Parts: sequence; C-alpha cells; structure tokens
Amino acid sequence: MGLVLDEEQTILKDSAKAFFAEQAPVTAFRKLRDSNDETGFSRDLWSAMAEMGWAGIIIPEEFGGLDFGFQGLTLVLEEQGRNLTASPLVSTVLLGAGALLEAGTEAQKNALLPMIAAGELLMTVAIDEDHHFDPANTALAAKADGDGYVLTGEKTFVLDGHVADKIIVLARTSGEKGDRKGLTLFLIDGTAGGVTRERLDMLDSRNAARIKLDQVKVSSEAVMGPIDGGYDALSKVLDRAMIGLSAEMLGGAAAVFEMTLEYLKERRQFGQLIGSFQSLQHRAADMFTQLELSKSVVMTAATAMDEGSNEIASLASLAKAFVSETSNQVTREGIQMHGGIGMTDEHDVGLYLKRSRVAEHTFGSAGYHRDRYARLNDY
Repeated sequence: MGLVLDEEQTILKDSAKAFFAEQAPVTAFRKLRDSNDETGFSRDLWSAMAEMGWAGIIIPEEFGGLDFGFQGLTLVLEEQGRNLTASPLVSTVLLGAGALLEAGTEAQKNALLPMIAAGELLMTVAIDEDHHFDPANTALAAKADGDGYVLTGEKTFVLDGHVADKIIVLARTSGEKGDRKGLTLFLIDGTAGGVTRERLDMLDSRNAARIKLDQVKVSSEAVMGPIDGGYDALSKVLDRAMIGLSAEMLGGAAAVFEMTLEYLKERRQFGQLIGSFQSLQHRAADMFTQLELSKSVVMTAATAMDEGSNEIASLASLAKAFVSETSNQVTREGIQMHGGIGMTDEHDVGLYLKRSRVAEHTFGSAGYHRDRYARLNDY
C-alpha cells in the first residue's frame, strides 16, 4: 500500500489547489455566510467543479464519470477544506453517489449517476434523528402499503437537505429502535408530497436541514438494496464518507498550521519574534507531527478503499478519530498562538475552528470511532 502520490494524482492535487485558491477562497465563504445565501453554496462554482470532473470523480465511465479513484476524491476534498469551500461534494458525491454505487438498482444508477457527474443533480442521505450519530437508532417508519411503502418520521442534520433534489432516507421496516436489522434505504424526491424541510443554523455556517416525512408514499422502485438490510449497505457508504470528511478536515488543519507558523515568524513580543520562544516551537513541532501522521492515516485509508481491502471499516474509524483530534488540537492551538486577534471574526482562524468542531461530530465523533475501532478489532 503506497503512501506516495503518482503523477496523475499529483497533477490532480495541484489543479485542485489552484482552483480553490483562485475561485473559492475563504473570502468567498465569508461572502456566502454574511449574505445568508439561501442555497448555502455557489451553484456556479459547483458547475465549474463538475466541469473539472470532480462531481463524477468516483463514478464509473459508463455513467459519465471519471472513475479516477477514491483517493483522487480525497485530494480534492483536502484542498476544499484548506479553503473552507462550501460545496455539495460531501453530500452529493461522497454520500449520494456513494450510496447509489453501493446499493442502487441498475435503473437508479442509469437515471441518476450521469446527472450527478454532470453537476445537474443534488443528492444527500438522511440518517440521524437526534444529536448523536447512531444509524441503528432509527425510528422513522416505513410501512408496507400495497406495492409500496408509507414513510413517517423525522431526520435531522441532513447535509444540504434543504436543496437536495433526491434524498436517500434510512427507515425502519421491521424491528425496534436500536436494532441494526430491519433498516432499509429509500430514494425519495426532495419536493415529494408530505416532505417538509427546514434549514438549520449551524455553528460553521454550513448546510444542514431537519426533514419531516408525513405519510410520504413511495413505490417499491424507491427501495435501495435489500429490505431490512440497509444498515450493512449504509455502513460501507459511511466508511467512504468518514475517510472523505477526514481528508477535508486535514486540509483545514493544514491551513491553520501554515497561517499560525507565519504569524509566529512575524509577531513580536518583548522585542523578539514569538517564534523564537522555545515553548511555542515545541507546540508547533507537535502540531506538525500530528498533521504528518494524519496525512498518512488518510492516505492509507483512501488507498485501502481503492484496493477493496477488508480493513476499510477499521481504517475509516482510525482516520476519523485521529484526524478529528488533530484538527481539534491544531485549530485550538492556532487560536491561542494568535492571541487576541484569533478570537475575533476578523481573522480566519476562528472560521476553521468552527468548521472543525462541526465536522468532528459529523458521521461520529472521535470517541465514537475509538469505540468502533476497538470493537472491530476485538479489543
């Protein structure tokens, strides 16, 4: 399992770095936030990203995608995180396209994957029902009704849920809340009758929504994967999402480290550059070490995904736990080393800290994944 980018991956990473720095810097995110943009991201930017091929980067060529590999997607996500760029890359590509590839029928794949690759369709997956990530804790009910189903219940913190054209809903078709068996994935229209969507105000000013389903009727063709077997299919999708989000968090943490390092070289106190203080040097060295380890963890997990390793679940939780803690540490240290200016909205470091805290709890916190890693490895 290599930990060095090949020539094509290096070109992709350089292209993504230049693209986001020029077309979607942190100033663009500030503008979206301050204008209370109803979409929450730039549709023009998303179209440009689709033209670069990134909306279809993990989608097979037969469906109009690039089929570049999952590690390629993590490279783009890392650069997106470096610039705090708001886009549907996580909701639509990581979750939506990932779920279609894992559990979609041929009809669903043929109809939707080409539209995703072209940047014409927004998708998301509705999982959580309270403040803690736990897919098995699903109570939203799907009752058999003739040749279809009726869905009733509520989901929260649905990424881009207020603008998604299609929503994949995790629902309970049998069993009790907390059971892993008895869960099924359903594909519904975001504007279907009985669907109510409420945008949530998040700490990081990113998109999330509360979605209520009131007697939403769907046909049997809306089912994705096996009836009562949705948990296993979703787990594979979420492993991909955990690794991808870890890559985005890594990019954000790396950006904070770089701006902090520059500040240490410029800020003077007591007639000296604060970067000459040994205590701050030690703290910066520790940040650098954790970032380098995080890079290795993310690259290992992404490579394992492309190679179809049987250790993907463990590596996904390892990446999410380790990078969450690294991101937490680096953004916290960034605030402290910047001093008073770091506490103000005027400086970008605070925006990265807010994004870090929300991303940490998306798809499970560091604590959740330490526990999952231990269970997967029989500790």
